[in-house]
Formats: sequence, C-alpha cells, structure tokens
Amino acid sequence: MTGISIPCSFLHLKHRHLSSLWLASRSQRRQPNDLPSQVKTLNLYLSLWWFKLQEFNSTSGLVLFFAVTTSWRGASVELLLPTTSCSPSVDDTLSDTPGDSLVTSRPALQRESHFQPEHKESWLMAFRKALRRTAVVGGGAVAAAFGLSQLMEYRKTQARLAHVAAEAEVKVPYADELPSRQNQLEALRDTPEFDVLVVGGGATGAGCALDAVTRNLKTALVERSDFSSGTSSRSTKLIHGGVRYLQKAIMKLDYEQYMMVKEALHERANLLEIAPHLSAPLPIMLPVYKWWQLPYYWAGIKMYDLVAGIHCLKSSYVLSKSKALELFPMLKKDKLVGAIVYYDGQHNDARMNLAIALSAARHGAAVANYTEVVSLLKSKDQQTGKERVCGARCRDIITRQEFDVRAKCVINATGPFTDSLRQMDKQEISNICQPSAGVHIVIPGYYSPDNMGLLDPATSDGRVIFFLPWENMTIAGTTDTPTNVTAHPIPGEDDINFILREVRNYLSPDVEVRRGDVLAAWSGIRPLVTDPNSKDTQSICRNHIVSISDSGLVTIAGGKWTTYRSMAEETLDAAIKSHSLSAEPCRTVGLMLEGAKGWTPTLYIRLVQDYGLEKEVAQHLASTYGAKAFDVAKMAKVTGQRWPIVGKRLVSEFPYIEAEVLYAIKEYACTAIDVIARRTRLGFLNVQAADEALPRIVHIMGKELNWTQEKRTEELEAAKTFLYHEMGYRSRSEQLTKTSEINLDYQEVVRYKNRFHKFDKESKGFITTVDVQRVLESINVQIDENALHEILNEVDLNKNGQVEIDEFLQLMSAVKKGQVSDSRLAILMKTAEETLDIRGPVTVDRSGGGV
Repeated sequence: MTGISIPCSFLHLKHRHLSSLWLASRSQRRQPNDLPSQVKTLNLYLSLWWFKLQEFNSTSGLVLFFAVTTSWRGASVELLLPTTSCSPSVDDTLSDTPGDSLVTSRPALQRESHFQPEHKESWLMAFRKALRRTAVVGGGAVAAAFGLSQLMEYRKTQARLAHVAAEAEVKVPYADELPSRQNQLEALRDTPEFDVLVVGGGATGAGCALDAVTRNLKTALVERSDFSSGTSSRSTKLIHGGVRYLQKAIMKLDYEQYMMVKEALHERANLLEIAPHLSAPLPIMLPVYKWWQLPYYWAGIKMYDLVAGIHCLKSSYVLSKSKALELFPMLKKDKLVGAIVYYDGQHNDARMNLAIALSAARHGAAVANYTEVVSLLKSKDQQTGKERVCGARCRDIITRQEFDVRAKCVINATGPFTDSLRQMDKQEISNICQPSAGVHIVIPGYYSPDNMGLLDPATSDGRVIFFLPWENMTIAGTTDTPTNVTAHPIPGEDDINFILREVRNYLSPDVEVRRGDVLAAWSGIRPLVTDPNSKDTQSICRNHIVSISDSGLVTIAGGKWTTYRSMAEETLDAAIKSHSLSAEPCRTVGLMLEGAKGWTPTLYIRLVQDYGLEKEVAQHLASTYGAKAFDVAKMAKVTGQRWPIVGKRLVSEFPYIEAEVLYAIKEYACTAIDVIARRTRLGFLNVQAADEALPRIVHIMGKELNWTQEKRTEELEAAKTFLYHEMGYRSRSEQLTKTSEINLDYQEVVRYKNRFHKFDKESKGFITTVDVQRVLESINVQIDENALHEILNEVDLNKNGQVEIDEFLQLMSAVKKGQVSDSRLAILMKTAEETLDIRGPVTVDRSGGGV
C-alpha cells in the first residue's frame, strides 16, 4: 500500500517556496531520452499551472503542482514514498526558512532511508505507481479548479452583461442626431462645472469619457488635434492578448505579465462583441521550419487558448506542410515542416476610436477635437490649504478663442504627451514616458491571402513581425526603436527596409518583394512608461499605470489598445475615490458602440437593394459605419449611370464615395487630413490614391464649410505635406531622384533608348505630353491631358515639363531594382511599343484595299 506523509506545516508553504521547488525540480539530471522540445513543452504547461494556482491561492493545489512536476520531470523527492512507515518526516526535508533548500540531496535521502537492497525493485515500482496516481490526481484537481474558475468567470460576465442590458436604457440624449462641434464648444464654455474633464482623444481618453458619462457623471473631453490622430490610429490593427507577452510571462514566471495577457484576452472578447462591424476574428499562421519547434510552439499557442478560456475565439490547430502552403501559397517552401494557426481579433483602429468618442457624445459628453489645453486651473482647498486642479484653460485651434472649462476632476490621457500635461501641474516633476516608435508598411493585397495573417516570432534582431491582410491590402510591422515625442512621427527608410527584409525571409523566392510596392508607411509612438510610485524609476512598466498627483491630477499612461476599456474603468474608479464623486458602477462591458446596434453581416445587401450601391461599396459602408451606413447612403448622389445608381467613388480602385466626406463633417472632421486618414483610411492604404482624391475632398468640404479659396489651398497643401512626410510619400518618391544610379547592362540601355526614340521622333533628347499623346492616338488610346501631365510629372525630376532620356533610364533602372513599381509612364510606353511592334508598318499595296 502506498501513501503520502506530509506534515501540516507543509500546507503553510508560501508562493516563494514554490519557486524554490520549481528550481529544484529543474535541477534534476535530465534523462537520456529527454529532447529539448519535450522539456520546453513541459515547462510551458507547468508554468501555466503555476499561474493558475496563484490565481486560486490554493496551498493544496501547490502540493499537487509539485507532485505533478516531479512525476513529469522524474525528480526524486521525498514527498512520495511507498509506505508511511519508511518515510522520513517532511519536516526534515523541507524548511520554512527563506533561502533554505526545500529538497534534500539524493545521498541524504539514501542515508535516512531504511530500504534494503532486496526491496529496491519493489520500492521503485511502488514509487512509480504513486507518481502516476499523483499526476492523475494533480491534473484532475487543476483541471477541475480551472474549469470552476472559468465557470465563475462566465457567470460573472453574464451577470454584468445582464446588468448592462437591464440598465441600457442608459440615457442617450442624442440617439437620433449628434450635436454639432459648435454646440459641443458652447457646452464646454457654458457649463458651470463638469464632474470629469478628460484631456486626450485617443482610445484611452475616449474610453474614459464613455465610462464616465455612462456612470451619470457630467463629462467633458478635449483633444488638441483630431480623435485618434496619434498612436491610436497607427497600430498593428490587432485586438490581441499578446502571444509574445505570454511567452515572456511563462519563461520568466512573471505573474504580472500573465495577468496582463489574461485581462487583454477578456477585453478582446468584449471589443469584438460591442463593435462587430469594425472588428472580426482573424486566423494567424505561425510557420515552423524546425521539427523540434512544432510541439514547443503548439504548446505555447494552446496555452494562449487555455488562458483565454471561455473567451477563446476559435481553437488553434496544426497544419501539415502541404495544407499550410495551400492556405498561404506565398510561403517559403524550403525546410517548412508545418504551421500552427491561432486566432486573434483585427479592427479598424481609427474608426474604432472614433466610435468610442461618438458613443460618449451620444450619451451626453461634451467632446471637442482641435481644442488644446493651454494651462491647468487650480484653486486652494479650504480644508488642507493645498492647491487642487479644478479645470483647464482651453483654446479652440480653429478660431483661436480661449475659454475655461471647470471640473471637479481632470484626467490626463494624452498618451506620448503624458509628461507635458504633468509638467503643467508641477514643472519640476520627472518624466515617466519612454517613447518607442513602431513603423508599419502597406503593400498590395496579393502578398497575403484574403483571410490569413502571418506571425514571424523571431526576427533577425529578436523582434516580432506581423504580416496581415487589412482593408484588401497587406500590412506588415512593427519595429520598436527609441524616439523623441513628436506630434508628426516620420517613418524611416531603415525601418521600412528592415520590415521588407524580414518579409522576404518568409515568402517564396518566386514572390519578389520590391521596395516600390510599399504603398504607404507610417510611424506610431508607443507610450511606454515608468511607474512614478516605484523606487526603481528606470524600470519600464509592462502594463498601464494610474497615478494621482498631490494636486489631484489623475494620469493614465501606458497599456495596450485592446485594454482601453479596463484601463478607463480603473482610471474612473481611482478618480471617483480620490475626488469623492457620486457615481454609479461601470457600465461599459457589453455596451454597444456607435453603429453596432442593428448591424448584421448581411446588412450590405439591403444597401445594394434599397439604394443601388455597388456591392463593394455597400460592404465597405456596412463594415465602417455599421447601422449608420444607411445615413451615409441617403447622402449619396445619383451617378446618372445605369449602375451603380448612387455613390460616386473618390478614386476608382477604392470603395470610398463622396457622400462619406459629407458624413465625415457630421463626425467632427475639420480638415482634409481628418477625412483621408481617420474617417476614411485612404491615406494609410495608398498615398498616391489619397493624393489623387484630395482636390475633390477639399472641394466638397470647402463647399459644405464655406471655406475661402485661400483656406482651400491651405488645406490642400497641409494634406499633401501630411502624405509626403507622415504617410511615407517622401520615402516612396525619393526612390527616384536626380542622383539615382543607372544600373542597366548594355543591351537594356539599347532596348530602352529604342523605346524612348519611338516617342521622341525628332531626336530632341526629351519627350513632352505632346509626343506621348501623338503616339497614343496612333494606337487609338485616349488619355485625359491633365492625367498625362501627372504621369510625366512623376518622372520629371527637373520639374521642367519634359522627361529627358537620362530621367527615363533612371526610371527603368529603379523599376529593375524594385525601388519603383507601378510606374504609369513605364507601363504606358512599354504597352505602346508592343502595340506598334505587333501592327508593324502599313504597306503601300495593302493601303489601297487590294487582296
């Protein structure tokens, strides 16, 4: 008969003892048949159990955990013995003193044991049997505890959702129509005192405003630029818990990071529920090129599912090499052994941010973009005599008018600019923000499948690269480099080339990844922070922090896009407590955002049927505006064509229509940049297409907002500057410069000169629009003169209205090297040459109509 002899004192082990037990079990000699992947896989699972047991704080669970650890790792420890009569006291083998070894050495066990050699074999059999039983019991106990925790969490979530459903007759004063920006500014000026003033209109700031107003607090929000103009619109577009964070948490036994991942996975599920039109689950493939990595990565991804629990979107699965290539044909085949697919969420980040802000406005919050804080208002506390923040002096950037906004509590949610507002409160305070730049690029959609992303878990410098389909394009990123805080971050050429190199490593050699295929690029500043309350002020906080200054300024900094709602909830809880505000509990779990109520996956069909919109346009409107898409469709003008009946596109290759510009003004768009970058995403998808659409956008906005000609010109130039610097147009255009080298062999030079001379009949050494137009007419091709000027201007480096032979050769050299792609002039001249060659000269005999 087997048994376990454990004194009661063992049940009082603290978590620090578990760490020692864990290290002790790891220190045991590895068996010969152990493989690195087996060890790593077991470590992952055991670490996850450790995290789960810390959640439950169960000492009996800790004992079982150690039993399972020793059974799986083959460690010989004195917790399990064949009979109680021959076991030494555990008090002799375990110490409650921190730092003492918790496991006796093997010789010590042999000295204290009373086994005779003839009983050794039977003892070993009994020992193994006990280990197996303990493993089963331990596994069952942990599984039962885990299942119970998930059931409790599920019931708790359902209870909160039921609360929201019951209370969601939360007052919505502006359910039918949003107040205008002018009305919002008047509310800011005329309200004697708000309960909460939020500074910052990113995801966190808008989340704080929505949380506050749904608690029946009188709420205001100001943003010095546009909603989501900063980091919140320049993300990887993922709603995720963070696979790499979970890996770090397990490898380093970091409970804080583990809980951050768990919280993010809960918030992921909530965000997918409250804005289904703007978000959706996305399968992401992790290709594996070494056999031993397959079980290792599989265990890690399965653990990601396990941590998500009932919030798991879909279960991950393993693919064979052939199946992986079938789903992702662009993948590199060499040495590929298989792949693992897991699910995360994806969203339209700028539109999601805007939906949160608009939801706050509909619930009664006074929100205003292009309204900056000039200074903080302070008053003396009558009881303590200390100065307290009581509002802010604000300036309307458009009219330059200043006014005071008074509030009982001011919340600093300014992202990378956190320290700027903190220093308005106290000048000598030290910085807590450690800005980090992340660059993303957009390349054509043919680089990835329509509904499958790719994760590179270990790039050449240890970073993680995502390769994702988004808005019918492919987005790749991100980098992570220290930077300075700026309102206008610029993507660097080095970062763009780094991403392209990493993408090439995972794609088939048949797929040529060209620099010229980068359609847009941007840089976002991630506001990493140090905890001001920590003694070690140099350490970066992996999660967000909420701090309250002596004067009462509440600061929320750091964190992730995915967890904006829980961050806002925590911030408001702290603000309510510190400022003694009278408020109701948080109601934002399950609270549907702008456009979500009434949306269905088939809503676009009604748009096609009821309004005569193109299918692609209808799908875009439904996925961007949700149920509000009908309001946009009503504003669309008749095209005068048989089909589509309504909805004139801004540019032919994208489904954005002119009516969206008018609707953007209702959504507080004040500039052309707001439309191309955040109301539509044209500037993030293709800078050339956005540049092409700008004159029409400025014309529509100018007519609606009564802009003068001077204002229209100013807006057009500002938007072009934005595209040139912040959206990567500069990097794209600099691929072809006056100093570009001509890297062509002799035969290529001869071929391209012959092509050029077919347009330059007089051998002038240059061509103009007249020359090109003459050749095109000869092959019955008609191109608008303005469009022809634009085509030549792309190659006219001297900007003298003509393209010289050297400029043409520089263009063809850049096309050959992949620095330039989709050059309209290069394709046009090649097509014209091929047509002329096919036709050949017309003979005199046939010109008369003879046979």
